[in-house]
Amino acid sequence: MEIIEVKDTHTRKEFIQLPVRLYKSENTAWIRPLDDDINSVFDTSKNKYFRHGECTRWILKDSTGTTVGRVAAFIDKRSVNKDNDQPTGGMGFFECINNQEAAFKLFDTCKAWLEERGMEAVDGPINFGERDQWWGCLIDGFEHEPNYCCNYNFDYYPALFEAYGFQVYFKQFTFAREIMGALAPKVAEKAAKLQQDPRYDARHLKKAEISKYIEDFREVYNNAWANHSGVAKMSSLQAKALMNKMKPIMDEKVLWFAYFDNKPIGFFILLPEVNQIFKHVNGKLDLLGKLTFLWYKWRKTNKKLLGVIFGVDPAHQGKGVDGLMIEKFRQMVQGDYRAYDFLEMNWIGDFNPKMINVVKAQVGGRINKTHVTYRKLFDESKPFKRMPIKSSGLR
Repeated sequence: MEIIEVKDTHTRKEFIQLPVRLYKSENTAWIRPLDDDINSVFDTSKNKYFRHGECTRWILKDSTGTTVGRVAAFIDKRSVNKDNDQPTGGMGFFECINNQEAAFKLFDTCKAWLEERGMEAVDGPINFGERDQWWGCLIDGFEHEPNYCCNYNFDYYPALFEAYGFQVYFKQFTFAREIMGALAPKVAEKAAKLQQDPRYDARHLKKAEISKYIEDFREVYNNAWANHSGVAKMSSLQAKALMNKMKPIMDEKVLWFAYFDNKPIGFFILLPEVNQIFKHVNGKLDLLGKLTFLWYKWRKTNKKLLGVIFGVDPAHQGKGVDGLMIEKFRQMVQGDYRAYDFLEMNWIGDFNPKMINVVKAQVGGRINKTHVTYRKLFDESKPFKRMPIKSSGLR
């Protein structure tokens, strides 16, 4: 078998086409990612992580010249020592035939590259970027389609990782529920209590006033999270860029904000789950792909929502603000606006039991998919430690 670094048009194409060939002949729920989304991870002009890191990738060919595997390795210099007992790099975008020799060849290549750069451990499969994309190995929920920019893999992948010596660093739970299902009684109780206080209110975003909601979002985000370690304040420009990115798929009736004396104190952001449309474009947003996207969007064929993020100002936490927003949302989507049938939420790590309890108790979510972030220590004589439990309820 031959390892080839991805450096030219042919190898870049093979990197993209390998999973297409692997999955198309199998009866799986896999949805082809957009080619541009994968390519942009490895584009120095598009991925800001190259400012403080480095990355490379390889394909693996067998004796006949057929591509049978791929993988990427990377280092984020900001995080190699953060909360780690040893310098730790990353690997991801792993795809491989069901062959241990092939998988180990790919893992060995990543390990050697990382060791040359002073790393003593590797996490994977993860992203050379934010955690909300391409993070974790699916170990349960193979019957469910992946959400946009989320990993899906064959059920033999966990065994390949674990045979090589990867251990579970943390588990990632994707919670789900039917839109029409009942909420926990305590949610309605919290909402009813706050609704008696005229100073509290909850309402959905209005696109005609989006500039106002961008600033409301930024204010709550900074109040709720910017004081926590590792979380920087969000600028007006960053908030605007985030909202503008969501705007083409945004449904204003599923983005909710809470107020106290007209001051923003909470939000939760839901979006139509765009993989339910992208699965029809075969990985390409060329002219035909864009027209296809617009056709399916116009026909409103997507009945699935994705929970992206929520937050409440610390001064109003524990008072039922979350319940107020959830109950108002429930009244709408279970009432006259029955546009969706199903809701999934961004994954929550098992290191965050407080957030898991909130989703179970407040939203009534059940675990629909489980991914794992693995870690391998290069010196296996060292004690292995799992991700520490968070004391806060942040994701």
